[in-house]
Amino acid sequence: MADTAAPAAPAAPKVPVVAEAHEVDTFRMKPKLPPLFLELFHRYYQPPSQRPKKEAQSNFFPRWACEDEQLPPALSCYPPIKMLSKHPSKPHISSLEEYQQMYKESVTEPEKFWGTKARELLTWQRDFETVHSGSLLNGDNAWFLEGQLNASYNCVDRWAIKDPNRAAIIYEADEPSDGRTLTYSELLREVCKTAYVLKQMGVRKGDSVAIYLPMIPEAIIALMACVRIGAVHSVVFAGFSADSLRDRVIDAQSKVVITTDEGKRGGKLIGTKKIVDDALKQCPDISHVLVYKRTGADVPMTKGRDWWWHEEVEKWPSYIAPEPMNSEDPLFLLYTSGSTGKPKGVMHTTGGYLVGAAATGKYVFDIHDGDRYFCGGDVGWITGHTYVVYAPLLLGVSTVVFEGTPAYPNFSRYWDIIDKHNVTQFYVAPTALRLLKRAGDDWAKNEMKALRVLGSVGEPIAAEIWKWYFEVVGKEECHVVDTYWQTETGCNVITPLAGVTPTKPGSASLPFFGIEPAIIDPVSGEEIYGNDVEGVLAFKQPWPSMARTVWGSHKRYMDTYLNVYPGYYFTGDGAGRDHEGFYWIRGRVDDVVNVSGHRLSTAEIEAALLEHHSVAEAAVVGVTDELTGQAVNAFVAVKDGNEVTDALRKEFILQVRKSIGPFAAPKAVYIVPDLPKTRSGKIMRRILRKILAGEEDQLGDTTTLSDPTIVNKIIKVVHDAKKK
Repeated sequence: MADTAAPAAPAAPKVPVVAEAHEVDTFRMKPKLPPLFLELFHRYYQPPSQRPKKEAQSNFFPRWACEDEQLPPALSCYPPIKMLSKHPSKPHISSLEEYQQMYKESVTEPEKFWGTKARELLTWQRDFETVHSGSLLNGDNAWFLEGQLNASYNCVDRWAIKDPNRAAIIYEADEPSDGRTLTYSELLREVCKTAYVLKQMGVRKGDSVAIYLPMIPEAIIALMACVRIGAVHSVVFAGFSADSLRDRVIDAQSKVVITTDEGKRGGKLIGTKKIVDDALKQCPDISHVLVYKRTGADVPMTKGRDWWWHEEVEKWPSYIAPEPMNSEDPLFLLYTSGSTGKPKGVMHTTGGYLVGAAATGKYVFDIHDGDRYFCGGDVGWITGHTYVVYAPLLLGVSTVVFEGTPAYPNFSRYWDIIDKHNVTQFYVAPTALRLLKRAGDDWAKNEMKALRVLGSVGEPIAAEIWKWYFEVVGKEECHVVDTYWQTETGCNVITPLAGVTPTKPGSASLPFFGIEPAIIDPVSGEEIYGNDVEGVLAFKQPWPSMARTVWGSHKRYMDTYLNVYPGYYFTGDGAGRDHEGFYWIRGRVDDVVNVSGHRLSTAEIEAALLEHHSVAEAAVVGVTDELTGQAVNAFVAVKDGNEVTDALRKEFILQVRKSIGPFAAPKAVYIVPDLPKTRSGKIMRRILRKILAGEEDQLGDTTTLSDPTIVNKIIKVVHDAKKK
């Protein structure tokens, strides 16, 4: 029985809290509960008599407390009865107790657990003997070592053989009337023809292919064509600038780029081919560019280098055998922001990544045969890789590929798609949900009868958004799964399981199979045991889908993830573990800003600003933003002789847009006389964050700065700007 006495006041957090604030925070519940918490509690709380049967407690699992219905220490929402009643069969896991048993096996006997799952979920051309070797300490982890398989075969061929007319890709174009559906047999034929084209371009096993495509079926076809012949795909988000594309092409040593004449998004045209042409002016190693005709625009084609997709695929047969790949062969590179300012190419390998994608798709989203899965992420990010492409295709269900935006042609676009295609699972970032909630409930009147699971990705979801998602979108009939993971983890690592896990708004809940979280004291570097603790989040043992290296820079991989706390994987995020063992992600503890679920390195944005001839120094910080979670704010000291004008500020914003892309552009630029620096020259971004938050009285000791008087000058600049 839980202690119902009011707990002590919360201790000061040990790490910076940079994620958006949670209106409901059960980390250490204060005696006076917020009104929204009480409303949620009384609406959804299940008394003990109605809950799943409990087992004896162990150190492995949280205490399912909340026995006092007058003053609950935490809100636990069990899967809605209506979600289970409209289920086509039943969840893959029957109860919380079964999850506990499976989880215990996954962390105490990981080789037994993952060996079984790998054989259940994937088809191997040659079976493996060694499930795992290596360690976090040495950074040499490898999984399913002797095994051979092909990702394209597992995603496409299996289902084209079993059920050729099953829908594989449901394409929703930017204009609602322009979509189409590809069956698994059609997908197989298109993948094979495209694979032939890549071979004719000289692409061989192990070569890197850069993909710069909008959200169209050809993006998935391109990925599958690459992995079919053993090539490594390197997808670059089609919102990145020519400079960013150039850097990624050069770093990955790509030989071919795949793009479109133009892209369409939100009713606007995007000049993808022009961006590629600009990028390739400094990429001499690119031999070919394959161009898909999306809009029919008149674009320049470089003779010998640029080939039209539609002309080339017509030349080749509809079947090419998949290349057998070793489990540890590279599958893809995906570039993520680095704290040094240089993007790092995270490398995932074939067997382990595919097992993680399939396992989380099956258990987190409770995917069953016949389901229609809709992830709103872009294929240029890890969310699109794992949950638009690999997870649904590995499980043989239909995946929705959406080219547009949630607000075009109106704010009901997501809900219209869900209704139209009888979508069963929907997965999107809180940024989009904040936008749609602000637009009003009248846009979300669709019935969406088939919908069972509502997922959230990219950042913690605030309680009021969770409530709206559950009530207005889900009609109180869907299980909300708030997932935590990273590009480097490959798949969900702390997450509810649909139909199984009790949830708390704002909490990522409990670890997925094989993930053993640890809360580390950032000062001592020691693990903090027990519940009601807070620190930095790390993982104690390896898992199959973890990234193996940073392309061409293994030392950087070790220093970023594995050497910070030897023997642990360091996530870079702060976290709390509450009194029931639920995890609450607090946000980045390094210099990374999370904008709309996209991690952006402050160093990378600062480097872009410094490219402008007028900038002497720059410092970038993230601030809480109602719509995007966090927004980029820049402090710039200009060189002597430059007049401070609004036009100059706009130039700085445009510089970032050009160097990185529009999504990285600062929301505000403050031109200041100098930056707050220590005597050794280190910029104190903490002070800038405090000033922006209006916490000038909490700046701490500023006498250690090389020029303490600069702080008041910066405060004045910020105050004057906010008055305008």
